Amino acid sequence: MLHVKNLTFSYNKTPVLKAISFEAKQGENIAIIGESGSGKSTLLKVLYGEYDLNEGHIFWQDEQILGPKHNLVVGYDFMKYVAQEFDLMPFITVEENIGKFLSRFYPEEKQKRTDELLEVVELTNFAKTKVKTLSGGQKQRVALARALAKQPEIILLDEPFSHIDNFKKQSLRRSVFKYLKENNITCVVATHDKEDVLGFADRMIVLNNHKIAVNDFPEALYKNPKTPLIASFFAEFNVLNNKIIYAHQLRVVDKSDLKSTVKRSFFKGHYYLIEAELNSKSVFFEYSKQVSVGSTLFLKIIEG
Repeated sequence: MLHVKNLTFSYNKTPVLKAISFEAKQGENIAIIGESGSGKSTLLKVLYGEYDLNEGHIFWQDEQILGPKHNLVVGYDFMKYVAQEFDLMPFITVEENIGKFLSRFYPEEKQKRTDELLEVVELTNFAKTKVKTLSGGQKQRVALARALAKQPEIILLDEPFSHIDNFKKQSLRRSVFKYLKENNITCVVATHDKEDVLGFADRMIVLNNHKIAVNDFPEALYKNPKTPLIASFFAEFNVLNNKIIYAHQLRVVDKSDLKSTVKRSFFKGHYYLIEAELNSKSVFFEYSKQVSVGSTLFLKIIEG
């Protein structure tokens, strides 16, 4: 289990993280979200032991995670960290990068492990390809596979699918998080993408003003967002009568007290996102068809 207690960290006296405390059980997936500059990436680096704490402590099981003041070499064998910058070896192949730190004394086992991870990150067809010729998204997948090669107990992922094309991202996300669960690997993932959270994360931590604003189940936060910051992570939303209302919770009806004037329509695939003016403010709602600018539509709030 990961224990983080009262973690406080500053860059050159500029506060970045204040009194951060949480736990992650073996095999649990914890998502860290927050606006840019909220400290998501810094938190992962501190958890990895890349920086020294100002206050607090971090433990994995019974071992304390310490920074460079205490360790000549950053990192621990039981923990892997995949940053947004990929530290790969460009002049050797994909499979050589993945198997680089696996034992040479068991070549069959090494090859089997490498092939398994190539399949997890969907790069089997690129096994013999030199890394220098790969795209950014492919390199990100190599970095993921290499981090998993030595079967860590905990893995830290910083925006792990940010460089990957949308047509590949969904299946890859399912494959990686499935592998982590099946192998009981604890995961802490910093992300700005709700698709990394919904359906995969066991808990969701929201960073705001250098602190943990919320630590709860994703479903609970989605269904009852306490702040606009949380709601904005999940979907388009409105604030009506001091309540947060998602765009999909506003329905068009024949008549109501909520009379809106359409400003524009955005095609979203199976629906249109309509921007309208209501009581001199913009509101957003979903509708089945495009609507002419200036049209009047009456709205009703649908709870749930």
